[in-house]
Amino acid sequence: MGKWIRRIVVLLLTAVFLFSILYIALTYFQYRKNDSLYEEMTDRFVGAAPASEGNLEDSAGDGKDENSGVGARTAPITVDFAGLKEANEDIIGWLYCEDTPINYPILQGENNDQYLRHSYDGAYNMAGSIFVEELNRGDFQDFNTIIYGHHMKNGSMFAVLDKWADQEFYEEHPVMWLLTPTQDYRIDLFSGYTTSAYAETYTVFQGNGEELNQYLARCVEQSVFQTDVELDGEAHYVVLSTCAYVFDNARNVVHGMLVPVDSEGGIPIEGK
Repeated sequence: MGKWIRRIVVLLLTAVFLFSILYIALTYFQYRKNDSLYEEMTDRFVGAAPASEGNLEDSAGDGKDENSGVGARTAPITVDFAGLKEANEDIIGWLYCEDTPINYPILQGENNDQYLRHSYDGAYNMAGSIFVEELNRGDFQDFNTIIYGHHMKNGSMFAVLDKWADQEFYEEHPVMWLLTPTQDYRIDLFSGYTTSAYAETYTVFQGNGEELNQYLARCVEQSVFQTDVELDGEAHYVVLSTCAYVFDNARNVVHGMLVPVDSEGGIPIEGK
């Protein structure tokens, strides 16, 4: 009887080991598949922005402004939204942050589950997509739009959000960019912290007013980095959200103020 028990235990341990190896291999395959998918997409639909007097350029003339985008008046990349819309009508924008992995289309489905585990082409993928809260309008005209992304272990999607906990990282990356077919925005980042998935952070404001002002003040109070961004009660805002692993249902969030700039899809608007 003892030998049979030992054999069963060995078989079970072997099965667990093989399953673990298979799971790791499949996870790695999914990561590589997702990275390749978005690399191909970026190659097809994203390019460098044309030179513009609206952007601050450094002395090297490489198109990078000397303040990591602060004050820039046109987006640093171009996006072919016509081509993207042919690929998927649910693509409503593009999110970009220089010198980080954030360089992705933004989607909005019929509900929040649609792109939680599906890539922009509709195929199942554990990395999912960057997507907007179902309760938000898809034109970024709510006074705070919530944008979700997974915290992937290989650093892709929104895994980088936790780095804004470091003041130096914030100072090197004080802005992101939101591009849309009709208007681009510089995102001036002003707050980042860890919170609960059920916190008031996820309140959707479709209008401005005192409640929004109080909400923004609380966001600033919670921030783990310091900034001199002056908030405007008439401006529109975004909340970038991803999973954190410090307590149950924890989330890392970064808030930004949308500043309209003089480009659409990265192309300077004539007359501006």
